[in-house]
Amino acid sequence: MTLHVGIDVGGTFTDAVAIVDGRAIRGKAFSTKDVTTGILGALGVLQERAGLTEADFFAAVDRFVLGNTIVTNAVDEQKYAAVGLLTTQGFRDTLRIARSARTDERDPHDMAAPPDIVERRRIVEVAERVDAHGTVLVPLSDDAIAGAVDSVLAAGAEAIAVCLLWSFRNAAHEKAIGQYLDKHHPDLPYTLSSELTPVYREYERMVTTALDAAVKPLVASHFDQLAAELRSRGLRARVQIMQVHGGFLSVEETGKAPISMFNSGPVGGVTGARLLGQQLGRNRVLTADMGGTSLDAAAIIDDEFRLLPRAEIGGLPTSLTAVDIETIGAGGGSLAWVDGRNLLRVGPHSAGSTPGPACYGKGGTRPAVTDAALVLGLINADYYLGGTVPLYEDQARAALRKHVAEPLGTTEDAAAEGVYRLASSQMSNALRKITVNRGHDPREFTLVGFGGACGLFAASIAAEAGVREVVIPRNAAVFSAHGLMHADSVFSAVQTSPWTMDQPAAVLDKEFATLEQRARAWFDAEEIPEDRRELYREADMKFVGQIFEVTTRLPAETFGEADKEALRRRFVADYEEEFGAGTAWTEAEILLVNSRVRAIGRSEVQAVEQVAGVGEETHELTRRVVTEPHTGERVEIDVHRGFGALGRASGPCLLEEPDTTVYVPTGATVELTGSGDFLLRLADR
Repeated sequence: MTLHVGIDVGGTFTDAVAIVDGRAIRGKAFSTKDVTTGILGALGVLQERAGLTEADFFAAVDRFVLGNTIVTNAVDEQKYAAVGLLTTQGFRDTLRIARSARTDERDPHDMAAPPDIVERRRIVEVAERVDAHGTVLVPLSDDAIAGAVDSVLAAGAEAIAVCLLWSFRNAAHEKAIGQYLDKHHPDLPYTLSSELTPVYREYERMVTTALDAAVKPLVASHFDQLAAELRSRGLRARVQIMQVHGGFLSVEETGKAPISMFNSGPVGGVTGARLLGQQLGRNRVLTADMGGTSLDAAAIIDDEFRLLPRAEIGGLPTSLTAVDIETIGAGGGSLAWVDGRNLLRVGPHSAGSTPGPACYGKGGTRPAVTDAALVLGLINADYYLGGTVPLYEDQARAALRKHVAEPLGTTEDAAAEGVYRLASSQMSNALRKITVNRGHDPREFTLVGFGGACGLFAASIAAEAGVREVVIPRNAAVFSAHGLMHADSVFSAVQTSPWTMDQPAAVLDKEFATLEQRARAWFDAEEIPEDRRELYREADMKFVGQIFEVTTRLPAETFGEADKEALRRRFVADYEEEFGAGTAWTEAEILLVNSRVRAIGRSEVQAVEQVAGVGEETHELTRRVVTEPHTGERVEIDVHRGFGALGRASGPCLLEEPDTTVYVPTGATVELTGSGDFLLRLADR
């Protein structure tokens, strides 16, 4: 027996999936502050449901993939290790000058400095200088290195970021600092920008380097604890960590650049949705991952999710390439409140897992979205997580009454209806941003909704955004964990190497060949078989005079003079796909800025024949009175358990699963797909 295990650590729950002999087993546990305890709790649920002893369970695991929130939480909450920054003399205030203090809305009343990563007293200038061509203008002395390191350590630095001007053209000075730290401070974590992100744009490169160094001590401590706990239980498989770019790396590789773990859990859900779309024959898919604290949305077009070459992390622009995920602070634990203008608000603050929504009975007194759904009758208080977690409607009503109904002068039911509708509207905005705002018609997409809370809201979110077809995976509550297992190993090597069409093709081909050497070394280190290796050449390109680039895939494994025209045509097509037909500035010269090689090691995961228990279901039908969230009417509707034995129904109705509930509104239909998932078709508005 072999087990494949995926773990997704969320803000409220830690989700787990195991595939054993073609059957998917799922489990959930409350997330914990130390993260490891929550992971072990979820693994304990899997072990129990697999019917194995602890020793047999961990010995059977041969694939273990983890999506972790430790970096995401550290960035979002701005709780970093005390990081010091070494930079070129004269550039101490690069992080504070930034790109500007304005928000996207350009509201003059909302201008603010970017959040601090490094305290200014821990930013030390180094006497050195390299020019834009990589020529050394001011040599770096050993005394300058020692003095700078001593200064930053005296200021209390627990980790060091090194970002020198033009180091991506000549990394000698940064490497010298790294060698000094290895020799004199071997236990001190540090990050060199020339190794992490050797690309131009000084500010983004410095932000990325500083963030990476700032989270290194946190990640190292967490991984050491987790690894020790797993080893003590008999795990022999390598732990693999999901990355922001849509693939996973080993713990060892992740430790070299932990900032790439940002948003790793939501990326797993996008990967799973792509696989599900392929199985259903849908080539345009939207994802809605609604957990306890947020909703994450992404678009998949022609089996590809969009990658951003300059991802924003924690409100800061970076030079990381990341899966394009739109996040909004609305989830099952998002708190409802009334602001100073007497307007109802939902989020962005969350009740989390402790104390959680008021209905959890764990001390929470503020109403959350889950409380509203319970008051509306959409959640069965006696069957939450299969009846393992009791809910208390009286406490949910008390919280809604005090914090929403009384301030607005309305009833508890009306307050709950308002919270539901406002949360749905906010979440539908995320879908509009990745469709309408980018020139895509949402009516052409299928929404895949997952996360423990999404089944109650997916139809409402889709209808408001204009989507007419919704799929709720049978394992929706743990879908991101399921997707993690089906991700590929991905390694990306990038280098700023400006090139124009009037230069020899051999110059560009040489740059790519150098990057491919690094990629092949990674293949060997990760022991990826030859038949599962893939290499892709990509380039960040723009018309001369423009600020930002569009990423284009090169047409051949080797690049020759005959390939120039094909590259130009492909770039123009990609540009107009991004910005609209006719927008390409074809009269201008084209500049290739960054060369990139993506190395992919295709995964081999057990095929899932069915979700455990689906083929053995017995249909149970009951009736329950609920408040229809869009009309406020009290109606009696069907409640189905064991829907797999029924296969088709019309709304309004509820489908109750042990770890999720699906609301099918009036006018919609629901049926079971061949893989056992729920397919909803909505009525035209």
